[in-house]
Amino acid sequence: MATVTFFSPVACLSTVTAESSSNSSIPKHNPFRKSLVHKPPFASSVLSFAAAAALVLSPATSLSSIAADTSFHLYYGTAASAANYGGYGGNASKQDSAEYTYDVPDGWKERLVSKVEKGTNGTDSEFFNPRKRSEREYLTFLSGIKALSPVDTVLGNLALSDVALQDQIAGADSVRSDERRDSAGQVYYSYEINGANSHSLISVTCKGNKLYAHFVIAPEADWIRDEATLRRLHASFKTVDARASAASAT
Repeated sequence: MATVTFFSPVACLSTVTAESSSNSSIPKHNPFRKSLVHKPPFASSVLSFAAAAALVLSPATSLSSIAADTSFHLYYGTAASAANYGGYGGNASKQDSAEYTYDVPDGWKERLVSKVEKGTNGTDSEFFNPRKRSEREYLTFLSGIKALSPVDTVLGNLALSDVALQDQIAGADSVRSDERRDSAGQVYYSYEINGANSHSLISVTCKGNKLYAHFVIAPEADWIRDEATLRRLHASFKTVDARASAASAT
């Protein structure tokens, strides 16, 4: 499996800073030293503004700013079957019956999932960025699955019922996978699909005879801008014990 080497804006900034520091060591006999040190007030203001603008526009700063400035709320999903689905408003979950949770950025909109869609591809919930509807997160589930298959086969099985996912995998520059266990020993598979036009983060797990798959997808331009937020959404997904959730709500 191919491995992607990500560009590090922080490393780049460190290199620039080091070079700037070395270049700023001006000999005392330099005839231009006075003019460089004692700049007119207007020139100093222009340079200060330019420096501030460079910081705002730098990739490293924008990522940290997104993580710090974005607020989130917790979504509680029920993963109800299509037979028990209450129509277009039925996927508004309640904490006391939740089977899974994940973070949603404040301001994102919920797309109400139809009963037909839930019955055909298992989509249980979905949210999208109203500024760019193709930047979204959603969850699908399948009943009757007691345990995960090997990590290198699960993604292909998910793609069997998802044409868009098939296209992403087929046109991907790289597909990375990982496996982790939570404190209770539950196994989660993580996948990262890096394509020319889009970026996807997928988390898959099994619990209570169900397979849950959480997707975070963004066009490449939005991924570059919102990477910190999108990775947080991906990391936030987990299943919960409905009984424990009900007890905490009382």
